Amino acid sequence: MVPKAAERAAMEGRIREGARRLCPSNDTVSWFLERATPRQMAAVAGLVDHELSVREANRRNRLLRKAAFPAVKSIEDFDFADVKMPEGHGTADMRSLQWLESAQDYVFYGQTGRGKTHLVIALGMLCIAAGKTVRYFSCAQLVLMLQKAQEDGRLDTAYADIGRADLVILDEFGHIPLDSKGAKLLFQVMSMSYETRSLIVTTNIEFSRWGAVLADDKLAAAAVDRIIHHGRLIEFGGNSRRVEESLMLGNTGRKR
Repeated sequence: MVPKAAERAAMEGRIREGARRLCPSNDTVSWFLERATPRQMAAVAGLVDHELSVREANRRNRLLRKAAFPAVKSIEDFDFADVKMPEGHGTADMRSLQWLESAQDYVFYGQTGRGKTHLVIALGMLCIAAGKTVRYFSCAQLVLMLQKAQEDGRLDTAYADIGRADLVILDEFGHIPLDSKGAKLLFQVMSMSYETRSLIVTTNIEFSRWGAVLADDKLAAAAVDRIIHHGRLIEFGGNSRRVEESLMLGNTGRKR
């Protein structure tokens, strides 16, 4: 018999209230399985599957918000034609995320507009799809954030928050020279990531000039030493993708 509207509403209320409070024990699950009809089991199995998919989607959305990417990028849309990979390490290795499990690093080096930021975000999104925690920062943004945290007496908390990530992305290293205080704050992120989590740095500055960016040759040498130990250099060549797609210059504006 189909319950009356009031009875159904009351039962829905009981189910919703119980669901908010409930995490079934093994005893309860066994009790249900011993007594349930096939149709009841199918209904509950559907409920469980749906709940798990919703939780997974919510978790990935939280990870995506936490990463704070400036845009959404896909590795499927990236053209590797002008990217020089290191010997013995190809795009399949990059996609496998084995480097992430081993806390290995990348330095993406190339002039502006060659696709470094696109690829680093795309890799970050692959990591999120695998359930990993990612933090994206432009270097200038990160230094400003750390300086504010230091002024407010929250620097240790800020470093601890970054330290919970599986992958830290430092984009646009070298675009803006740093003073000695800012350089030390940024170096601390690089140093604490060494052998504990993966780090990807995008830059248009060769290693020999990192001292000019960090305002200290010794600090730069220490940063480079840590990154190259378990890292790989990926070189980006070709023409500027922004120029090739520029409407101002009379191009179609369509991405390759």
